[in-house]
Amino acid sequence: MQSLLRWSVENSGNSPAPSQRTNIDPGLIDHILGKPDAQMMKEAIQIATDPSKDEDTRITALDDLEMLVESIDNANDLKKLNMWEPLHGLLSTADTTDPLKMQTLWVIGTALQNNPAAQLTYLALDPLPVILSSLSPSTNSPKTRSKAMYALSGLLKHNAQAVRQLNATGGWHTFRGALEDSDINVRRKAAFLLNTLLMPTTMETFDAPSRMHTPMGASAPVHPNSHASMAADPESASTTIATMEALQKECESEGSSLMDALISALADPVPFGADGEWDKDAEFQENIVRILHTFSIQCGGKFSDAQRHTLRGFFDEAERSGDVFGLSREEFSRLKSAIA
Repeated sequence: MQSLLRWSVENSGNSPAPSQRTNIDPGLIDHILGKPDAQMMKEAIQIATDPSKDEDTRITALDDLEMLVESIDNANDLKKLNMWEPLHGLLSTADTTDPLKMQTLWVIGTALQNNPAAQLTYLALDPLPVILSSLSPSTNSPKTRSKAMYALSGLLKHNAQAVRQLNATGGWHTFRGALEDSDINVRRKAAFLLNTLLMPTTMETFDAPSRMHTPMGASAPVHPNSHASMAADPESASTTIATMEALQKECESEGSSLMDALISALADPVPFGADGEWDKDAEFQENIVRILHTFSIQCGGKFSDAQRHTLRGFFDEAERSGDVFGLSREEFSRLKSAIA
């Protein structure tokens, strides 16, 4: 046994080193290991922006891109790969069909979700006018309007700078129209987003480890691509004051405020559906009632006499059926006190 081991050691250095192959097909490597995400993203945007490709092929490319940018690292690579400009350009290009626009908004919304760095990069392109125009029922399908609200949500949430731009572009008026959209999904999303923008921003907002990357210690660097950057500068993430002002400011063209429009949408909603066959939706009502609670209880807002009168009539009738619109009994009681 020892002699066999000795022979093995003595002869182990005599074997020639294996030669390195230089003629390996890169396509074979891609097939085995998969293409890098960055390469797949570039290929997807090239196909999506190529007007010579058929619509289905371009939509499939955008669908692939949307799945890739679910990763925050890939979403941030949109800037490194100079892809934000062509992606945003698809929203206003003449050959962009409604389905293509819908899929583009989906990609944009996903890339922006919980991603401060991507929000600011995209905001530099002044995207709000185009996104807001995508909420117009006259030129956009219900699915496209719904995805436009999704993209708007991704851009505005925890982003004070974006909300200031929204105010400058008259975007609150678009919210008002969304509350009367014929598609109930658009109404629900509009109300839900309004409440999100209204919610006071506290340190607890950024304390959930599952929602963000935070520095390991007080002296650790703050990564700009995480919500830790917002925790370091809470004012940059606070949208409460601007939203409070928008809710209470009277719209000259309408002669009423956005809060008036919300209360009207709750108490006397415009019928929705293809033929206007529906007039009430439980989720939409719950979203509005949550806004009323956030406005009055968490933010200390005051309703006008006319608003309180309308709300008392609505809630008195609802209370007889035991409906508290998703609030706890305590929350509902405090809201009732605010309109008394």
